[in-house]
Amino acid sequence: MKVERKGVLFVFLAAVLYSIGGLCIKVIPWHAMSINGGRNIISILVVGGYLFITRHSLRWNRWVALGAVCVCGTNVLFTLANKMTTAANAIVLQFTAPIFVLLISLLFLHKKPQKLDLLVCGVVLVGVLCFFLESLEAGEMLGNLVALCSGVTYAGIFLLNDMPNADPISSVFWGDVCSAVVGLPFLLRETDFGFVPMTSLVILGAFQVGLAYILMCEGLKTTPAVTAALISGIEPILNPTLVAVFYHETIGHLSLVGAVIVVVSIIIYNIVKERTNHDDL
Repeated sequence: MKVERKGVLFVFLAAVLYSIGGLCIKVIPWHAMSINGGRNIISILVVGGYLFITRHSLRWNRWVALGAVCVCGTNVLFTLANKMTTAANAIVLQFTAPIFVLLISLLFLHKKPQKLDLLVCGVVLVGVLCFFLESLEAGEMLGNLVALCSGVTYAGIFLLNDMPNADPISSVFWGDVCSAVVGLPFLLRETDFGFVPMTSLVILGAFQVGLAYILMCEGLKTTPAVTAALISGIEPILNPTLVAVFYHETIGHLSLVGAVIVVVSIIIYNIVKERTNHDDL
């Protein structure tokens, strides 16, 4: 049980670190691809250092490659979405990931979801829709579509540990490398390397990408994909809140209702899961 709780804590901390992405991306006056390329160069150093310290050998096979595509896709799509739409839209639409986790698990991994998982996903979806209905604007439709696509790739990250011969941390490293390579041509065109953009970039690379992915990979070792995806529901609450406070993007009343729905449902879900696991022992 202690190991499972540690895994849940790691996933939660990863979600908290992910949540600073919206604010940092907003304050950097660069093209989205430049930001993504720069932060992933830093993340490579962090993840590479972790691999060296833990003496974890890099692996490569088709499942690691598929995971790398998911990591790279999530990195690129989420950064683009944050520049093309509001932070609330970007993160909430990405948080459709639990729904995609269930669909992928059912269709490709032949894992039948439990009734509790389905129920909580439904409730979380209602909370997500509260954000969606209030913040969605026709002029930001392309950005919203990009954010929704990031939900699909994000679901793939939660499923990394379930793949045969998978190695999540190797997928993260190669995904960061791909992200850095794709973004480098854009990064070389930038001219503003002042204190704010560079500090924000370091925070993004070291913590929001590098350390967050390490924590997520460790957490997924003992936390089911659906559970991890639901625990990460704290991210769509913290992300737009930070942007609202420091970047002055407003959050409406309906969005606050959605926030309460998501947080409360996740808390109840974990309490029920904890009791169910305890009763099974």
